[in-house]
Amino acid sequence: MRRVRDKVFKAVVLLLAFLVLVPLLLIFFQIVKNGISVINWRFFVETSPAPGESGGILNSLVGSLLLMVISFLVAVPLGLGTGLFLVEFEGSRFARYLEILVNTLHSVPSIVVGIVAYLWVVKPLGGFSALSGGVALAMIMYPLIVRSTHESLKLVPVELKEASFALGAGYFKTVVKVVLPSGFGGIASGILISVSRAVGETAPLLFTAFGNPYVNLNPLKPVDALPLLIYNYAMSPYEQWHRVAWGASLVLILMVFVLNLTVRMLRVRWRVKF
Repeated sequence: MRRVRDKVFKAVVLLLAFLVLVPLLLIFFQIVKNGISVINWRFFVETSPAPGESGGILNSLVGSLLLMVISFLVAVPLGLGTGLFLVEFEGSRFARYLEILVNTLHSVPSIVVGIVAYLWVVKPLGGFSALSGGVALAMIMYPLIVRSTHESLKLVPVELKEASFALGAGYFKTVVKVVLPSGFGGIASGILISVSRAVGETAPLLFTAFGNPYVNLNPLKPVDALPLLIYNYAMSPYEQWHRVAWGASLVLILMVFVLNLTVRMLRVRWRVKF
């Protein structure tokens, strides 16, 4: 009887897993079917097309890269510092309050993050810009980096730090040379996961980056991004724009897939074994 229950339970789990995968595979198949016919070398070197004309996604790719660089430079140092603080001062009242705030920020809807970034950055700067978009995406990345850093550094045995102190290393050198490298795999995985989430966000960019049909490298000017292009072109009445949106969707999914695959490889390569 126990073996029968075990087989029934496994069958139910497999069935539920299959039911979850079916809509995901159907979505992926639809994107590939509609997007693969659009992608060629011109698709990556031409800017957004005018209505009824052919074009590409060069301005969106450059804009997405610029936004990721800005958000990375803002979120990673703050996230690493906060995660390290939560580990080193775990149990203190401030650390407990800070952890609550980080968890709260993680659950805030992205559109609310966009509104906050609009009030904090767009209005003081007097206009939309890549900088404001990068700050908005950094607010989304920050709690993920904090949590991954916190959990990774908690796995580092205290004996490693004590051995470093015993050999005469100071606190700063111990943190930089011993603690952070020991949790590198988990930290890097968290950073890449945060990037893969931020790269597909649309709502915050509607309030901050706004969009730009031309290639722009000035962080104080509006820029386009792949999610913005997909959002705007999918709602347009032009068939050619719909085709570009399908192609951009496929490129975006492949980017996220590569990032997640890299995370898996890092976890295997840098798995901490104590």
